[in-house]
Amino acid sequence: MRRMLSFLLITGWVASLIAQSLPLPVFHEYRNTIRDKKELTFIGYYLVRHEMINVAPKNEFFKGQVVGRLFGGNSTFTMGSGNSNFTEQRILGMMSYSPRLFDGWLRMRMSFEIDWTWGDANYGAGGNFGGGFGADFVNMQTQNLFVEFHPNKQWYVNAGLLRLYDNNNVPMYTGTDVLLNTGYRLALWGSDATGVEFHYAPTTYRRLKWGAYQLYENNVNQNDDVILYELDMVQDLSIKTTAGMSAYYLVDDGSSQQSSGEGGVSIYNQGLNSGLAGYNGVFKMNLADQETYRGRIGWLGTHFDHDPLLEQGRFGYSGFAWYNFGTISTSGAATDSSTSPITVHSPRDISIGGFASNLRLAYKYGKNPNDNVTLDGFFVSGDDNNVDDNKYSGVLTGNNWTSPGAVFFGTGLDLLLPHGDVVNRYYAATIDLQNMGLGLIAGIGKISYDLIPHKLRLQSAVGYAISPVAPQNGGHNMGFEKNIAIFYTPRVFLNLEFHLAHLSLGDFYDSPVTNGGITGRPTNPWTGIVLLKWIMF
Repeated sequence: MRRMLSFLLITGWVASLIAQSLPLPVFHEYRNTIRDKKELTFIGYYLVRHEMINVAPKNEFFKGQVVGRLFGGNSTFTMGSGNSNFTEQRILGMMSYSPRLFDGWLRMRMSFEIDWTWGDANYGAGGNFGGGFGADFVNMQTQNLFVEFHPNKQWYVNAGLLRLYDNNNVPMYTGTDVLLNTGYRLALWGSDATGVEFHYAPTTYRRLKWGAYQLYENNVNQNDDVILYELDMVQDLSIKTTAGMSAYYLVDDGSSQQSSGEGGVSIYNQGLNSGLAGYNGVFKMNLADQETYRGRIGWLGTHFDHDPLLEQGRFGYSGFAWYNFGTISTSGAATDSSTSPITVHSPRDISIGGFASNLRLAYKYGKNPNDNVTLDGFFVSGDDNNVDDNKYSGVLTGNNWTSPGAVFFGTGLDLLLPHGDVVNRYYAATIDLQNMGLGLIAGIGKISYDLIPHKLRLQSAVGYAISPVAPQNGGHNMGFEKNIAIFYTPRVFLNLEFHLAHLSLGDFYDSPVTNGGITGRPTNPWTGIVLLKWIMF
């Protein structure tokens, strides 16, 4: 016993001497608490895009910045010979400031972007310009500026100019791939708005989101605002499977004659009778001249997913469905046309009742998630007589209130549906699921394969779309796209991409309503794109 005690004492004494000469062990959790936390952080996204395409705008004012539907009010057309050839550049900066005094409890978040087309303008001021010889252009646009409260693990509260996404996740902590393949995939709401947003997780498996957003204020002394309310709940059914339900409610008094509403901040007005509808490719309510309205519009929906990014297994899926409802109360007015008799409308109530749905299936056949095949399907109801019967049976999205307000670009297509890596030119044959209010039935197939894992990837996609409602003097067939792309990653977060795409237009574009008013079907669009993308930390 004495020998054992002596051995323990000597061993302990030697161990103490050794410990004094070595650094103290630090557990992972403790290390995270004592590490030097930066008060100011920056993340940058740099994009250079060169494109050769047979699409161009006719209007001189839209040569530098083009948004919306191909052959729409932005005057875009396809050339039988010749092409557009240009290079665009963007830097998107995201900054975060949190003083150590608050220990993560409060954070200020800011993001800005600087865009231009090479050689476009110099020595001036304005957004989306500044790449001309001599440069020196004043060009910086505020994307977001808001405070983030994080009092404990259960709560995130954002207030200010923040991101309005149709997804339950906290935006600043969610990757783009997640946003494009879960929730409503930015097809319903996907832009920036001022307001307050609450994220609450009462348990590990349940998350709630509340939001209220001031889309338009107009006159501060009048009840002529446009306000959106949001409620979304998500439940994890397993480690792979999630299901959610949501409700949105929009109060649109921006056009209200009773409140002397100005119709919004844009020179093109805003809302359901906005001049922007033709640019965005969304539904434009056929109201009489000076027939203003007050809107109460709602969306009830569900969304679900099962390993959508193929991170945990071979098979994944995601989908959504929403029902659009509401009432538009108009003031009544007369339509004066030189080619038709005057039509007088009494005050009326117009009902909304439309449906949109999506199902995406994915299968991983190879070693990593990039070795996959995906199938994407959409069905969106349409309307064949606008509001002449005091009913609208299509759907509405954020694109009815701004441009763009719903950036749906996660399908892998480049022309039939929009491509997301853009700077000043964001257009496609179908820029919004509502498709001018005529509805949409579309199917997309995509295959991807890593020739060198996580280094060199080859991808190809095809897409076909029809319109449930045919435009006047046109058919249902919208067209068929085929494309191919190569992705090369020379360094982490640095990517080079090459895209080729061609769209064969269908008889949907025999109609002057959809083809820009020309005689006959337009030339088929094609494009070739080279991209350099760098995410910097």
